Formats: sequence, C-alpha cells, structure tokens
Amino acid sequence: MCKLSSQVLQGAGLGLRREMLDDILTAKPAIIDFFEVAPENWIPLGGSLQRKFGQLTEQYRFICHGLSLSIGSPDPLDVIFIRQVKQFLKQHNISLYSEHLSYCSGKGHLYDLMPIPFTQEAVHYVAKRIRQVQDILEQPLILENVSYYAAPGQQMSELEFTLAVLQEADCQLLLDVNNIYVNSVNHGYSAEQFLQAMPSSRIAYYHIAGHFKEADDLLIDTHGAAVADPVWQLLQMAYQQHGVKPTLLERDFNIPQLNVLCEELRQIKELQGETSENVVLRA
Repeated sequence: MCKLSSQVLQGAGLGLRREMLDDILTAKPAIIDFFEVAPENWIPLGGSLQRKFGQLTEQYRFICHGLSLSIGSPDPLDVIFIRQVKQFLKQHNISLYSEHLSYCSGKGHLYDLMPIPFTQEAVHYVAKRIRQVQDILEQPLILENVSYYAAPGQQMSELEFTLAVLQEADCQLLLDVNNIYVNSVNHGYSAEQFLQAMPSSRIAYYHIAGHFKEADDLLIDTHGAAVADPVWQLLQMAYQQHGVKPTLLERDFNIPQLNVLCEELRQIKELQGETSENVVLRA
C-alpha cells in the first residue's frame, strides 16, 4: 500500500483559507505551487463558495489534510464520512489525503486532537483502522506526527509508536517539522534524532508552522505565528536527511497579508534549491 503518490507535487504550498479565495482567484502568487484544505471545511458548502473553490481546483494542484477522521478513537470509524471524503477527492482531482495520528471523538466530538496512548495494543488497533480507511479510499492514507502535551498510559516512546504504526499499517507519513520541534522541547528529547529516525521512503510531504513560547520548556503548537528559526533549521536537516519533498506552510489564525506568507514560502523554496544544488555538487 505504501506507494507514494506525490510525484506530481513539488515545491511550496499554502493552507487555503476561505478569506483568501477572492485574492487567489484574482491573481495567484506564482510562489504558491499547491494548496491544502481540510475536506470537512468544504464538503458541506454550496453556492458561490463552492463555485469559487471548484474554479481553483480546476486550475491548481490541491491536497487534503483532514481534521475529524479520529483514527485513534474508541468509537467506530465513520464510514459515511470517509466515503464523502473519497467523493470529494475524486470530484476535485485530489490525490493526497492526510490526517492526524490522534483522535478527536469518544462518545461525542472532543473539539481537540488527543494523543493516542503509546502502547503496542494501540499500534495494532490504529493500524487496523488505517488499513480499513485505505481500503475504502482505494489510496494510501497519510498520517501526521502530532504535537501532544501529555502521554497517558505510555509504554513506548513517541518515536517507537510512530514507527510501529507506519510499519504495521503500511501507510505514508506527513512529517510535521514544527511538531517535532515542539514535542522535543516539551518532552525533552532530541529533535534531530527523531527526525533522522523517520523512514524517508514513507514521507509524502512536510508541514511547517509557527508556535507560541509559553515557557522555556513549554511550546504551544498554535499555527498562529511566523515559523521560528529552529524549525527552519530542522526543515533544512529534513531536506538533507530525507530529500527535498513538497512542503506546506500552515497558518490558521493571526493570518497576515498574502505577501507576508509568500515571503515564508520563498524561504522554503530557497532551502529546497540550496539542498538540491548541494546534492548535485556532491554527485
């Protein structure tokens, strides 16, 4: 099942917000190579918003990053929702669908991404559900390493758990570089060692984002600020270790003008170019 489908995707992408629609339709900045959306935010929409969104997906490359699959939930998978996602992907010619290695429901919606217990039992449980989703979608599911602030019932490290799920489920990885850095500070591990241990062949694409520094030993993954210098450095290491892959900039609130976001996209592309040049020089 682990067959990468991102060959047609490259460069730097941006998470699309509804408030950006008119600006993008009027004049999409050339620096944006692709867009990412949460299908839950667009499936229910009709009218002018749906028409505008359809105009964009006909012209530009899109990927999907979901919010409510709840792959680790004790509740049964929402098969109806998964089929809606499948139809959405087909309708808009979207080949990549990622979600979070977490859960957000349990006898009701929890309105947050909760950490799955790092246990061998949870590995088997989650891997089985991932395979079920992949069978329904008829394409690989891409799972993101998530930020977390507590680890209830922990019997394995985050690294061991993540690698075990990827292997048993035979799925792809959305490597969130900011989440690695945030977790390394909050839980006291080496971000570099975690990054290096990731399986290059399973990485479909990268995420970067900003965070909030609550204290020296507590970072909050907010997606509401500019990308911090240590995250840029870790992204460069990711390119060097695992190769240059599509990279998505997330910004969910405190959203600045589009030209400000484009400056961060330009920084992504500069790092990608520098890494590619170094690879050529070494060859």
